[in-house]
Amino acid sequence: MPQNLWQQSEAQQLKPGLDELVYRSNLLGTDRSVANWGGGNTSMKTVVQDFRGRDVEVMYVKGSGSDLGTMQAKHFTGLRLDDIRPLEGRDGMTDEEMVAYLAHTMIDAKHPRASIETLLHAFLPFKHVDHTHPDAIISLCCADNGRQIAEEIYGNRFVWVPYVRPGFTLSKMIAEGVRGNPNAELVLMEKHGLVTWGETSEESYHKTLQIIGEAEAYIEARVNADTLYGGKKYDALPEAERKSVLARIMPIVRGAVSAERKMLLTYDDADDVLTFVGSRDAASLSQVGAACPDHLVHTKMTPCFIEWDPATNDVDALIEKVKAGIAAYQAEYAAYFERNKNEGDKMSETSPRVILIPGVGMINTGKSWAMAQISGALYHRAIAVMRGATALGNFVSLSENESFNVEYWPLELYKLTLAPPEAEFSRKVAYITGGAGGIGSESARRLVSEGAHVVLADLNLEGAQKVADEINAKYGEHRAIAVKVDVTNEELVAASYDFTALNYGGVDIIVNNAGLATSSPFDQTSLKEWNLNMNVLGTGYFLVAREAFKLMKAQAIGGSMVFIGSKNSVYAGKNASAYSAAKALEAHLARCIAAEGGEFGIRVNTILPDAILQGSAIWNSNWRNERAAAYGIEPDQLEEYYRKRTTLLVNIFPRDIAEGVAFFASSKSEKTTGCMLTIDGGVPAAFTR
Repeated sequence: MPQNLWQQSEAQQLKPGLDELVYRSNLLGTDRSVANWGGGNTSMKTVVQDFRGRDVEVMYVKGSGSDLGTMQAKHFTGLRLDDIRPLEGRDGMTDEEMVAYLAHTMIDAKHPRASIETLLHAFLPFKHVDHTHPDAIISLCCADNGRQIAEEIYGNRFVWVPYVRPGFTLSKMIAEGVRGNPNAELVLMEKHGLVTWGETSEESYHKTLQIIGEAEAYIEARVNADTLYGGKKYDALPEAERKSVLARIMPIVRGAVSAERKMLLTYDDADDVLTFVGSRDAASLSQVGAACPDHLVHTKMTPCFIEWDPATNDVDALIEKVKAGIAAYQAEYAAYFERNKNEGDKMSETSPRVILIPGVGMINTGKSWAMAQISGALYHRAIAVMRGATALGNFVSLSENESFNVEYWPLELYKLTLAPPEAEFSRKVAYITGGAGGIGSESARRLVSEGAHVVLADLNLEGAQKVADEINAKYGEHRAIAVKVDVTNEELVAASYDFTALNYGGVDIIVNNAGLATSSPFDQTSLKEWNLNMNVLGTGYFLVAREAFKLMKAQAIGGSMVFIGSKNSVYAGKNASAYSAAKALEAHLARCIAAEGGEFGIRVNTILPDAILQGSAIWNSNWRNERAAAYGIEPDQLEEYYRKRTTLLVNIFPRDIAEGVAFFASSKSEKTTGCMLTIDGGVPAAFTR
């Protein structure tokens, strides 16, 4: 049952008017079983003073593209009701005419464009109106016997409106239906949702919850777990096995769905998902169509269902089924577009937004982690609707042509244009070793600032998590994640890439940066010191690059590796033979990988910095004292010493190296591989030859 979240003590602190509407909207949107992400709309009618000080009757309604759960006062649009009411006398109005007309009725041109369903609210004679998409109500509205069941639940208190796409005609139908039924307390919109109202914000909120609760109680009394979705066909794999399977197949999926444009992936193995994908009827039910028009833009009409028996535990067979299944889906989507396209329509990505696998769960795709999450969240709602609808009768959906027209409806596509434009590293995942340090953290910030999602891999997990938290606070949830890695440990490096695949689907950019440094005269260099440098700077870079190479080959969409070498990669540093030799190894290893990676679109380039003292754990260690001693100066004189030995007379900072990383990872260097770039202020002894 939807939980009553109304807190009278909080409500009493609100200023009468728009603040009450915001509060009610947020409460409705908080529960996704009541309001889909981005779906539904709310309104209130009130009196405000216009710019001339006159009292004007105004309706505030949710603006297009906002979400009930998080919207603020600035996301509502105020419209003059005296200008809107004459529309009730019209016989018809196109979407374009409606949008243009409503723009003239706004009390403030800076307000967002009004909701598609503005007239639905305006034509109803109630002060507060809520339109939501509750699971229980859509179950009723997507059951083939829904209207009959509604009579059993609500008697004569409801108005049933046959499916019509939102707009002028639907708004008039709802208003006329309510006027024609003096007992009406709600409107049920076939294959769509619910409309309720009240004289106060609190009354409207509680009426919505009451109506949903009545439908939910009726449905729950008729759900039979043993026969749900036709009964169980497959058992879910144990959690550890599911994760292992997903880590292997998600890069394959990512490559298959990224043929047109790169996608990020998320996975979901919640109980309701596993129950559905493991059922006898899931393969057929999932292909009936979307449970609600609001889902279509984010889930497409149907998911891609992969027929696989998890009991076989044959992951190689699953990989082939995934490739074939996605290819078939893409071909069918292109055919669906050709069958239904209208003049001017441009086909969106043909790949599925939702991929269902028995025993494993659901994989979702999107241009970002957040958008993939939204696709998954909406398919959770679809599963809930199918659960209810099949408990009542047969699940039905929109026709193919209407589904297409909703998916490509200009008023719905307009919402997607409100998102910020994509940047250089949008849709890309970067894996950065030494992510807690100066160069690693600055590289992460630089890439995220242009759209990337980043994995901060570091032995210092606490430090990496701190950087990730800072990035997420600025750029949004899950833009950065942290993982503990010892780059010399083969199993931990491989596990960190599994972690990356499970969180984002794969990887596009590798910044091989984890490091350390020691300084000793050659004849005093111990085998322990030599091995330490070789293990971290040689073996570590090898393991990180090798596992990335495997993953990038599996994705088959290319990739970019950036090695953070050193001036010492090409310059024989005094009293640093172990460090310099290991750094030279890195540079040549990068060239070797570049030679093999070209045919797979994998580029590998190296940056040669010098003396990055700021934010460096290396320079805050004994290395500072050792290098100062090698030059016969005091440790606090190092910055000035290094500045003066450059031809440009500058110090080098982590942000300077981050710019080099961004260049090599970007499209600006898409035809460059096997290259070394010096960012050292100009040290003649280290000029590359």
